[in-house]
Amino acid sequence: MDNKITIPYITAQKGKAKITMVTAYDYITARLAETAGIDIILVGDSMANVVYGHATTLQLELCDMIKHTRIVSDHIKGPLLVADMTFGSFHINTDKTVENAVSLMKYGRAEAVKLEGGTRSKLLAIEKLTEHSIPVMGHIGLTPQSVHSFGGYSVRGKSLNEAKSIYNQAKDIEKAGAFSIVLEGIPSELSRLITENISIPTIGIGAGIDCDGQVLVIHDLLGLTDKPVPRFVKKYDNLWERGLKALESYISDVRNSRFPEKEHCYFIKNLDINQIKEK
Repeated sequence: MDNKITIPYITAQKGKAKITMVTAYDYITARLAETAGIDIILVGDSMANVVYGHATTLQLELCDMIKHTRIVSDHIKGPLLVADMTFGSFHINTDKTVENAVSLMKYGRAEAVKLEGGTRSKLLAIEKLTEHSIPVMGHIGLTPQSVHSFGGYSVRGKSLNEAKSIYNQAKDIEKAGAFSIVLEGIPSELSRLITENISIPTIGIGAGIDCDGQVLVIHDLLGLTDKPVPRFVKKYDNLWERGLKALESYISDVRNSRFPEKEHCYFIKNLDINQIKEK
């Protein structure tokens, strides 16, 4: 497939061209992303928030991720497809982690998995996965699955000690074999330092302009929400407001007999409709 985005292609973009990534969770968001020309589609566990309405990503099950990844994979050809490993799917032991990642790739047809965190257990998981030819995208900084440990969704890496920890995690994740790293919710200076000192691409979300690429939740960038979005989100449209106005117009037209109009209806030709009543 000539236009297929592969992992070697993504890694080769570092220092050459910016990488684009968005989340998608279903047929329509996946088709929108691919048609626009996106490089990477992430079936993110943020679907727990924007699709299922949960307060955190922790409630999402692995079976949900497999189902949605398969839906997306069935309808795209070009973008690299990455699936999040859900909370609990990589926390038991490395054998179970490999088993769950295999399920994402075998049944969900993901081409890579994303795994949050840079602690020793997470590094072991990355090493084990890559040994089994399962490509891994790392994710450090503000990791949503650690919301309760962090006490909320605050920017990480503001103190010297925490900044050093995040920097070292990036270096360790690179060494463990990940092909790229998502940097979320960290100061721009820190993301620039990391990007300049590792050989694999960095994908930023709330991490400044100097990353090798950027990712946003598709519902946020399209404005398909009635809730406030994080500071780092740029809303490129306001589909919530436009959709709301469209629905209000529909309701008004139906109630005032303005819809359907003649062009929306079907008619019988060459038949006297009154004959239907005849015995």
